[in-house]
Amino acid sequence: MLRATTLTEGWGLWMSAASDEGIGADKDQKPIIRKKMSKINSLRELLIDELKDLLDAETQLTKALPKMAKAAMTPELKQGFKEHLQQTEGHVTRLERAFELLDETPGGKTCKAMKGLIAEGEEAIEEKGPESVRDANLIGAAQRVEHYEIAAYGTARALAEALNETEIVNLLTSTLQEESTTDRKLTILAKSVNHDALRSAAAG
Repeated sequence: MLRATTLTEGWGLWMSAASDEGIGADKDQKPIIRKKMSKINSLRELLIDELKDLLDAETQLTKALPKMAKAAMTPELKQGFKEHLQQTEGHVTRLERAFELLDETPGGKTCKAMKGLIAEGEEAIEEKGPESVRDANLIGAAQRVEHYEIAAYGTARALAEALNETEIVNLLTSTLQEESTTDRKLTILAKSVNHDALRSAAAG
């Protein structure tokens, strides 16, 4: 004789089946859908993943830089953001070329690190205060972006070197040099802006 499955038994059967689908439950026994972790099996796959991350990071940056340029008050900083926007568009083109060389499709990944860095940049844009202090804040936000990119491009280049992807190494090296130069320019500009901020504070 067949009997009806109890609620407890039914929940147990669901949980057993769900474990194979990446589904669990919280302490209140409410179902939680867990996203399965992706798997990277080789250095080539890791390089592709790093390049996808960089492509999304640079694409996000092309949308953020015009806002930072508009917010900057120091003429040199405003011009610097505009020039780096042009460079960043070139970085996107180089990354797309790298995907062509690897015969892979670009896209499909969101750079969460850049998303967070840009969010901090937006906070700097909205911050009120003396012009020189606001510009110092913008420079700090911009340099955090540069340092992230320098680290990310360095990692990707090392992987490309290990895989003997010479043309990709050259593409990444060109961008890495530009990112490093931008960072140095920001450091020099920061000294001037910080001095103006101190002088303004003393005068006030």
